[in-house]
Amino acid sequence: MSGPSLTTPEPALPTGSNPEGKRGLEAVLRLNDFRKLWLGQIFSQLADKFYIVLMVFLIDQHLLLKGQGSGVLAEMASGYGLDISTRTQVITLLATGIFVANTIPAMLLGTVAGVWADRWPKRRVMVASNAVRALLVVFAPLCLLPGPVWLGLPWGYWGLVGMTFLESILTQFFAPSEQATIPVVVPGEHLLAANSLYQATSMGATILGFALGEPILRALHSSLEILGIDGGEFLLLPLCYGLAALSLSRLKLQEAPKPASNTSVWAEIGEGLQVLRRVPSVRGAMIHLVLLYSLLAALYVLALQLAALIDNLGASGFGALLAMSGLGMAIGAVVIAQLGHRFSRRRLTAAGLGTITWTLVLLSQLRGSLPFTLSLCGILGIGAALVAIPAQTTIQEETPETERGRVFGLQNNLINIALSLPLVLAGTLVSSIGLQPVLWLLAGLALVAALIERPWQRC
Repeated sequence: MSGPSLTTPEPALPTGSNPEGKRGLEAVLRLNDFRKLWLGQIFSQLADKFYIVLMVFLIDQHLLLKGQGSGVLAEMASGYGLDISTRTQVITLLATGIFVANTIPAMLLGTVAGVWADRWPKRRVMVASNAVRALLVVFAPLCLLPGPVWLGLPWGYWGLVGMTFLESILTQFFAPSEQATIPVVVPGEHLLAANSLYQATSMGATILGFALGEPILRALHSSLEILGIDGGEFLLLPLCYGLAALSLSRLKLQEAPKPASNTSVWAEIGEGLQVLRRVPSVRGAMIHLVLLYSLLAALYVLALQLAALIDNLGASGFGALLAMSGLGMAIGAVVIAQLGHRFSRRRLTAAGLGTITWTLVLLSQLRGSLPFTLSLCGILGIGAALVAIPAQTTIQEETPETERGRVFGLQNNLINIALSLPLVLAGTLVSSIGLQPVLWLLAGLALVAALIERPWQRC
């Protein structure tokens, strides 16, 4: 008979009583329910990006061929001082309508949807929102049928705008429920790693979704056309949303029954605002996120200017700069997942803001160099991850469970506003005072925020 083992089993997961267990991506991926939630995020986020690509694909490949009123559209645009004399400009203008329809619910309904995310079971909200989105996009081919022309455009275009608006409304219910579920299925010791993985996944989905969306749509169309089946491109979105719903339906959440609420939605929104007043750490983390996304939104505009100064890139190549920033955020997220628990949140945030500050200063001095600009964009992305992930983790940890949905709904509202206003302001400022002063101004804002964290003090 063999004797007892002489080795002590290595602890698998750290907990409050067992802080020496494994941490990082390996440990968090061993959490069964988190894996299901993460898979749901992957498919849902890819579907969101593929959706935008599909809308532009349909406008380009189908609707413009049937529209007879592009002259009317050009006359309307000229009234606003816009020139849409080329096909590309027409597609850009029509795609802007899709973007606006996707953005309005995010700006107006996030907080309201967050209240209902607190009232309803989170698993059901996540499953239903993805399932209904899968069902909704099944009707997209109907928008290609011949019909009347409204305002110089085929009726199908307005059908796609309306469908996008409904899709975005459903997304507003999914997002706060998803964020509020993470601290339910992940122990506190793993939240930083879990949010790091979510951030890396979000960046990866953005890069892959926009980069591979059109080739995948064309491949589906061509491969099924060989079999005599038309419209293969319409299978991608129902598949992705459906797989997200299937993965999320297998979650086993221990949620207490939610009693019927006698409080009005507006009163509960006020309660969510009170959380920011009562809990300084949540308020500070929210400010960091709003500041970060304001800086990133401004950089979307500035990337056009930076790319235009590079001889072998040009303004149309601004996507390469944004892709490098996304890659940097993904790299930063992985590093934080593995090592972030060794440092205080305050110092991680200060390091991130400091990195952004110096990156913006160097970008203002090294304009026109492709290698330096790409490298600095990647480093800026790492700095952004150092700010975003600790802030998101703090909000999850410090927000009372019963109020997480409305707080995350408010967060989505504020972030979407933060993403919208700087897009207008940055372009106006660049036109009036130039690119370099704007980069210095943004660097100054990041530096002030870093100094407020007082990283030189003991935590």
